[in-house]
Amino acid sequence: MLLASSKFDELRLDHVTRSFGSVNALQDICLTIGKGEFIALLGPSGCGKSTALNCIAGLLAATGGSIWLDDKRIDQLKPEDRGFGMVFQSYALFPHMSVRANIGFGLKMRGTARAEIAKRVDEALALVRLEAHGHKLPGQLSGGQQQRVAIARAIVIEPPLVLMDEPLSNLDAKLRLEMRAEIRRIHNQLGATTIYVTHDQDEALSLADRIVVLRDGRIRQVGAPRDLYESPDHLDVAEFMGYRNRLTGKVTARDGDRVTVEVSSVRLAGTMRGDISVGAQAVIAARPDDVTAIDGSDNALKAIVETIEYRGREFVGTARTEGGLELIFHAPQAAAIGSTISLAVDPAHALAYAA
Repeated sequence: MLLASSKFDELRLDHVTRSFGSVNALQDICLTIGKGEFIALLGPSGCGKSTALNCIAGLLAATGGSIWLDDKRIDQLKPEDRGFGMVFQSYALFPHMSVRANIGFGLKMRGTARAEIAKRVDEALALVRLEAHGHKLPGQLSGGQQQRVAIARAIVIEPPLVLMDEPLSNLDAKLRLEMRAEIRRIHNQLGATTIYVTHDQDEALSLADRIVVLRDGRIRQVGAPRDLYESPDHLDVAEFMGYRNRLTGKVTARDGDRVTVEVSSVRLAGTMRGDISVGAQAVIAARPDDVTAIDGSDNALKAIVETIEYRGREFVGTARTEGGLELIFHAPQAAAIGSTISLAVDPAHALAYAA
């Protein structure tokens, strides 16, 4: 049975920076990852998540700070001396070599005995459920199967850490869902430590024990998936976690952590994130599924429907207020394009941030 190496208790990034000329791709990154954790690095393109992963792997040198496995500094080691497993977006399989040969390549380069290679490749194939495909070439496999081979190749060396750089981005939607479940199953079965780079919030939420949100090379928030989904600390984190509606207005009342914000003469309530004073400008952030079309109400935003899409059990549309605010909303019935509707923001799930 393959078991991940337990040779460390924590990986620590201590004020890590990485610059490309005058561009600071990573700025003062401090992060501690415990043995057995599944960590997702989440953020938009160019936020520094792949740069951070490559610095951990040794494929890029940090230009400041240090990286530690317990009390051993590793940022000055070559990639091969760190012994980490890496899964790339492009699979990076040798097209002329069989699945078995691809999986066993790292062990062969380490001088592992042939019998031991065969045994561990068998175990890795069983773990990724590809026992019947070991003799095939990568080109004879589906995209999902090729990614499983890449995962098997990464874990067969029994690394202390598995690094995954957007491994599902080349797969179709159905395969992505299937492979998500497989990656988490493999992680749990191995007891491995995994760092997973993604720009997909759904992937991060479903896979990770903790999510690290990056923006412009800096860590914006670290937390459990539910914490980031329900209580993002900053407006930019909220936007990335699906709070696509942002309504700016003046705070007219405050009661504990609840505030009332007047937007286009309509009073909207939300839970305050950070400190906001009465009279100050604030932004109410809400997910599309918390903005709903309702029958006439005095305390609802009037808006003209611009688009409407059928999504199975409901409709999702965009509408614009007279003042130019765009709202993305859900509705049980289709609204006619060009019609005026009333949109209510659920106060139980709306968040308020200082503007």
